[in-house]
Amino acid sequence: MKPILQISLDLPHIEAALEMAKVAVEAGVDWIEAGTPLLLGEGLHAVKRLREAFPDHPIVADLKTMDGGYLEAEMMARAGATHVVVMGVAHPATIRAVVKAARDFNIQVMGDIMASPDPVACAKMLEANGVDYIIVHTGYDERAEDPARTPYDHLHDVVKAVNIPVQAVGGLSIDQAADMPKHGAPLVVVGAPLVIDKKEFSPSANPEELKTILEELVARVKRSV
Repeated sequence: MKPILQISLDLPHIEAALEMAKVAVEAGVDWIEAGTPLLLGEGLHAVKRLREAFPDHPIVADLKTMDGGYLEAEMMARAGATHVVVMGVAHPATIRAVVKAARDFNIQVMGDIMASPDPVACAKMLEANGVDYIIVHTGYDERAEDPARTPYDHLHDVVKAVNIPVQAVGGLSIDQAADMPKHGAPLVVVGAPLVIDKKEFSPSANPEELKTILEELVARVKRSV
């Protein structure tokens, strides 16, 4: 898989998310993610607005599905999402339900192994149940309690264990994100708003500066392998 750069819109309001997405797309970002805060704040209407604004871009709905898998995936697919996220610690029946909906509605599934007691086994189980991508995810609260925790804790073992593309998420710096394809994780994600060198970047604050940062990241990701 060729490297892909995904912008995660971790913003609670759609107007700010649309501004950020516009800058990101102009900078060359490939995929747009409706982050969990955006879905909590705006629901599936956020996905509809993103699809209207960016008709040709893949849109990931970071649902973090734990139950009701078929319905959640169906709703997001009908709203315009091309990818949905199911948690690896969900019951396998839920994972299979999300995968079935994805096949029925022609979208894809990302399996998030966050909080799994055995990340490698979880990743292999997700692959066996039909997900299309694995997300190696170190959660925000986990990192807040133990700043030493990173996706690197499990990334290389997971990459070796599965045959589907891997993404690493959770507290990575811009430099670390740019290097992810070299570690076997070609689907690179960067969160928005961005915080770089303790400075927060948002489109309303300085869209041109943000665009330059993202353009440089896109270039690094694309030439990283």
